[in-house]
Amino acid sequence: MIEHPLEPIIDEQCEVLILGSFPSVKSREISFYYGHPQNRFWKIIGTITQTDYETIEDKKKMLLEHHIAIWDIIHSCTITGSSDASIKDVVPNDIKTLIQGTNIKRIYCNGGTSLKLYKKYQEKETGIKAVLLPSSSPANARYRLSDLVDIWKKKLTL
Repeated sequence: MIEHPLEPIIDEQCEVLILGSFPSVKSREISFYYGHPQNRFWKIIGTITQTDYETIEDKKKMLLEHHIAIWDIIHSCTITGSSDASIKDVVPNDIKTLIQGTNIKRIYCNGGTSLKLYKKYQEKETGIKAVLLPSSSPANARYRLSDLVDIWKKKLTL
């Protein structure tokens, strides 16, 4: 079992929560979300918010200035490498407690695994239906960056 090593990025002003499944090997190595250089999450969010970023602090600031929180659905699991398909023995994070005291009314899932696990473990608890966003992962080669930006921009209400 591997335990989730990252704190959520959130404050009381956040209105939107974007959930991933579990940090990749690269994210765990650098101790920050979406750390694989080919993951398109930061490029998508930067384009949608029209914000430049260079450092981890810039990324945190970008999210919070736009009232976006991020975390992952899984607290701990068994996983091989970074493959969502290999995830077993899931212990979910407590999303309901996380969003208490915030303005979060909308939850988005970055990829199908996140949505499936959110529906299984958290939807009844939070009372919020999540919206599926196509995964920003490099494993999701079906979409070009421009396609992801267009889809995320249409679905995300910021």
